[in-house]
Amino acid sequence: MNVEAQTCGEAAYFLGPKSENASWFRSEFQAVLDQWFDWRRSLFGEDPSPIPDTMRLQPDFLAEREIIAQKVRELGDLMTGEVPKYTPRYIGHMVSELSIPAMLGHFATLLHNPNNTSRDVARVSGVVEDEAIAMLAGMIGYDPELAQGHFTSGGTLANFESVWRARYRMDHFLALGLCLAEKTGAAFDPVSAAHMGWTRYQELTRESRLSDTDLRQASGVLGNPFDIAARISAASGKVWRGPVLLVPGNKHFSWLKAANVFGLGEEAFWPVALDTQGRLSLPALKSAIARAHGEGRPVLAVVSVAGTTEAGEIDPVDAVCDLLEDYTRSGTDIWHHVDAAWGGFLCSMLGGDAERVLARPARRALAAIRRAHSVTLDPHKLGYVPYACGAFLVRDADSYANSSFSAPYIDRAAANDRWMMTLEGSRSGAGAAAVWLTGKTLTFGPQRFGAIMAGTIDSRKYFAEALRSGEVLARLLEPTDTNILCFSLAKPGEPLSVSNARTARVYSGFASDPAFSVSKTVLTTEDYGEMINAHVDGYGGQMDSGSLVLIRCVFMNPFWANEKIRASLMPRFLAQLSIHMN
Repeated sequence: MNVEAQTCGEAAYFLGPKSENASWFRSEFQAVLDQWFDWRRSLFGEDPSPIPDTMRLQPDFLAEREIIAQKVRELGDLMTGEVPKYTPRYIGHMVSELSIPAMLGHFATLLHNPNNTSRDVARVSGVVEDEAIAMLAGMIGYDPELAQGHFTSGGTLANFESVWRARYRMDHFLALGLCLAEKTGAAFDPVSAAHMGWTRYQELTRESRLSDTDLRQASGVLGNPFDIAARISAASGKVWRGPVLLVPGNKHFSWLKAANVFGLGEEAFWPVALDTQGRLSLPALKSAIARAHGEGRPVLAVVSVAGTTEAGEIDPVDAVCDLLEDYTRSGTDIWHHVDAAWGGFLCSMLGGDAERVLARPARRALAAIRRAHSVTLDPHKLGYVPYACGAFLVRDADSYANSSFSAPYIDRAAANDRWMMTLEGSRSGAGAAAVWLTGKTLTFGPQRFGAIMAGTIDSRKYFAEALRSGEVLARLLEPTDTNILCFSLAKPGEPLSVSNARTARVYSGFASDPAFSVSKTVLTTEDYGEMINAHVDGYGGQMDSGSLVLIRCVFMNPFWANEKIRASLMPRFLAQLSIHMN
């Protein structure tokens, strides 16, 4: 079976670069509007209309309508100048064609404007969110019956949610340990206390019979953190410097923001070194944990990345889980968060033929995500869902626990309300509905959605081979775990600074040319030193720069899997590359 036949089913779920499915999509769009109109007409029919026919025929009314119509057309005209991200020619950033189910789900819910902060204003939308979270939980391997979570504005907020919860539980553990030490006079070890885990916490709470007031007064989150730091220092006999956050050098910028926002201080943000393949180095992680504990500082969380922003690398999540589970068995429970904002949806390939496109290390890493405490996903990336839609998931209720707040105008008795469980107050239900309808139609398994994911990785492989054959100076960054491809343009033996200048110049050519959209990324030796050295050694180059400039191509458009698209666009891309090289 050819590629075009294989992707025929998936093509029904996208509008198409030439609006090929426009007639059908228009009818479904109109059906959504008609249902909404009928619903509004059917409710409270006895109420008088504030907009009678006589008013709608008045000249002033008609004039106002025409002004609105003109401005709508003006906005539409303006938007035709927007970047055409739907076309297969767009391989720039992590955005692409939206799926029809996602757009219809988003639009249908947007009309009702639910605020998922509370069931008071999202009676149905809240249930849709629960079901959509369960679908995503099942996709990454969590037990949907136990997993919890919610939708956010994006990956940054989802990452913040993990820090919030990791801090919540560590604060509980430290408060209990501090109270016990002050009560008994025993020396206080903040590292052991901070990593005791919920099971040991519950046991000690029952045994100690400490009151909730005692614990609250020892909380650095609920009380004065400077006073609590002084008490910890006094009880331990060492100056308390607080916890650290261990994040690999390939991290997203949101993690440094988190250290800042949550008052940890940027000094507490410890990057973990990467290996020659741009992935988290396990020896470096072990060393960082040992260093932190040696300095009397607990580890607030260990973060691993499943699909980096720069080049799509997938950290060895399985090995990180193994390491942290060994710590847990020895009584040191460390929170593990997987930032799978990009790669999380690749889990849909697991368990079926679609996973054939994944290298074995990537397959093992994705399958291990289910073992982490919490996970970030971005449906508005590889989920083909409209902005803004991120998701935060945890494996169980204990991992979802966080600080409690009061809002007298919201019914606290509603068990399923998430308003007190989310950093964001108001949250649109549109993103949850878009994911829900995607899951109900495409399903997040290997036969449908997973097949689309496999097609994007196949497309990256096809592009890589064509690039190697068509441009002798193309130096591909390897390995490539996902559907992102990065390359530099270098002559054998030349200095890195020279190839950087050539690559940057070619990128500028693409940026000023509407024929194709690519992106650029710059890796620094501070974070990617070993990987850059390996890349430059590959063509016998000279290391005379602290950074590597790369052209970055993101293959998430589903139509790159189509043979006709490939045959048409690949030669044109190579021709444009040649033009910009000269």
